Amino acid sequence: MKLSVNNVLTLKNLAGPNNINLKTLEGLYSIELNLVGDELFIKNADDTVIYNLNIIINKLIEVIELGAKITPRDIVYLNNLVINHEDDKFIKLYQNKKAVCYTYNNKPIYPKTIKQIEYIKLLDKLNILFSLGAAGTGKTYLAIAYAVNLLKNNQIGKIILTRPAVEAGENLGFLPGDLKEKVDPYLRPLYDALYDTLGLEQTEDLISKNIIEIAPLAYMRGRTLEHAFIILDEAQNATCEQIKMFLTRLGFNSKMVITGDPSQVDLKDARLSGLKFSADLLKDIEGIGCLNFTSIDVVRHPLVGKIIDAFAKAKK
Repeated sequence: MKLSVNNVLTLKNLAGPNNINLKTLEGLYSIELNLVGDELFIKNADDTVIYNLNIIINKLIEVIELGAKITPRDIVYLNNLVINHEDDKFIKLYQNKKAVCYTYNNKPIYPKTIKQIEYIKLLDKLNILFSLGAAGTGKTYLAIAYAVNLLKNNQIGKIILTRPAVEAGENLGFLPGDLKEKVDPYLRPLYDALYDTLGLEQTEDLISKNIIEIAPLAYMRGRTLEHAFIILDEAQNATCEQIKMFLTRLGFNSKMVITGDPSQVDLKDARLSGLKFSADLLKDIEGIGCLNFTSIDVVRHPLVGKIIDAFAKAKK
C-alpha cells in the first residue's frame, strides 16, 4: 500500500512508539505490517482486510494532519466504525475539539467516541439524563469529569455520587467493618474517577467539607438536592421504586445522570430492575433524555467489546 504522506512525523505518529499502532492493527486482523519509507507492506491479508486497512490508514493520516496524536485506543475505535460503515464520523472527534475537564495535573479529558461527544451535548442541554450501555463506554467517568468542571467553575455547589449497595454474587454482611467500610468497596470506581480528575488530596478535602458526597442510594430518601450534580451509578441494580425515589429528589439548578448496563443486573430477580423501564417511560418528557451506548463505544482493551458482543449473542 503506497501512502500519500510528505511528512516523516506523520509516518512516525501513524506507526506509534515502537510501532505500537501497527501492532494493534496486526492484532485486530491477524496480519503482518511493515512500514518502509512511505509504503506499507501487508502480509496474510485478504481483499476485505486490505479494503478496511486502506480506509483506516487514510482516516488516521487525515486526523494526524489535523494535529491528533494517534493511540491504540483510536485505532480500535476507528476499526469498529469501519466495520459498522460509520467511519465518516471519525474526523468529528478532532474538529472543534473541546476538553470536558482538566485533571489535577492539567491533563485534558476529551470525549473519545462520537457517542461521548453526544453525551456531553445532552448533559449541557438536559436536567436528567439516562446513560445506558456496556461496560467501558465512559458513562460514569465522563459524567464525573463533567460534574467536576461545573464545580470548578462555581456552576454548582455540590457533587453527589450514589450507587445501590447490591452485591455481585457476594454477601455484603460478611465484609468486615461498619456500614461505611462495608459500602465503600462498591463505591470505589467513583472514588477512582474523582482521584483522576481532582487528585487524592483535593478529593478528600472536598469530601470532608461535604462538597462531594458519596453514599448508598438509600441515603437519598427524604432529601431535596439543589445546586448539585447528582450521579446514580450502576442503576441496573435499582428497582423502579428506588429510581422514582431518586429522581424525585431533584431540586432547582441541579442535574441528574443515571448510568447503568441493563445486561449486568445483580438483583436476585433481574425483572425487578427499574433502569430500562424508567428510561423508556420518561425519555420523552422535556428536560429528560436517554442515550444508549453500544460495544462500538467501548474504550477499554479491544477484547472487552468482543466479550460484550459474545455474551449478548449467547443470551439471545
